Amino acid sequence: MIRSFAPFAIILAAVAAVIPAHAAETLAPVEIAEWNVPYPDSRPRDPFAVSAREVWFAGQRGHYLGRLDPETGTFFRRELPDRPGPHNLIVGADGIVWYAGNLKGYIGRYDPRTDEIEHIPMPDPAARDPHTLVFDAGERHIWFTLQGANMVGRLRLSDRAVDLIHVPTLRARPYGIKIGPDGTVWVALFGTSKLASIDPETLLLTEHSLPDTGARPRRLEVLDDGQIYYVDYARGMLGHYDPQTAEVEEWAMPSGAGARPYGMAHDAAGRIWFVETGVDPNLFVGFDPTQKKFFSITPIASGGGAVRHMHYHAPTGTVWFGTDANTIGRAQVMAP
Repeated sequence: MIRSFAPFAIILAAVAAVIPAHAAETLAPVEIAEWNVPYPDSRPRDPFAVSAREVWFAGQRGHYLGRLDPETGTFFRRELPDRPGPHNLIVGADGIVWYAGNLKGYIGRYDPRTDEIEHIPMPDPAARDPHTLVFDAGERHIWFTLQGANMVGRLRLSDRAVDLIHVPTLRARPYGIKIGPDGTVWVALFGTSKLASIDPETLLLTEHSLPDTGARPRRLEVLDDGQIYYVDYARGMLGHYDPQTAEVEEWAMPSGAGARPYGMAHDAAGRIWFVETGVDPNLFVGFDPTQKKFFSITPIASGGGAVRHMHYHAPTGTVWFGTDANTIGRAQVMAP
């Protein structure tokens, strides 16, 4: 069932303390619901909505795959006995759940119909920590980052072959990853002030420097027109990188330099959503690239703690996220 939290008026007062009054007046909230995960302190994260009734998520600390039915509030838990610290999961059109076995150096495949699990090990022991997974068009491959190993990987689903691409900059910490409309793979290099792009045919990786050497891009989004938006965790900025011109535009976040933006998504209208995790409660923020302004801000009632990754489900117009407060959250950002 949905967890009970502090009255909304109290949370709005907390928001007013960190947001300038003139800005807070223009930032309309969206509706957010949260479900308390019944497995204590398990760090439920990176939910992936299959439908309005089926939302999968990874229990990173609890070493399980979870599923929520938002209509009934019921949960399903699939234990992972080898305790791989699942970091992220995605679900294919065929219903197969793929997850990053972050502590064990593999990508896992779970079939809910048969309850069978397959492990796809990395071909190099140095590729020790699969991190964030994303499908390409047609779900022919899964692309993924390996933060500690300083690599980006590609898993070919037809034969389970894995290609590993080394990032030239040492300790670059490849983190967020998304696929552009032309198939180009884009990666946030969290340990640097750079983004990276990968040619999906040649596997050539190119680094793209951001103007401020203090920038630390953590997650990114690629819009339908190929434009890149990223959150700068260190400086509290939202950035726009134009792949055609290499020009960068930035906007200071509503909560300022201490915003610590983390989880990120974009909706069907091309609007950017992210969470400021440096404030309590965490703030769910909307930005409109066409108007170049922030237009929405909503406190996360549980506090959030940290929202690490988000997923937009187009049929329902919702953004899904997990929190370090042990909840799964749903933000209604568009009409279904």
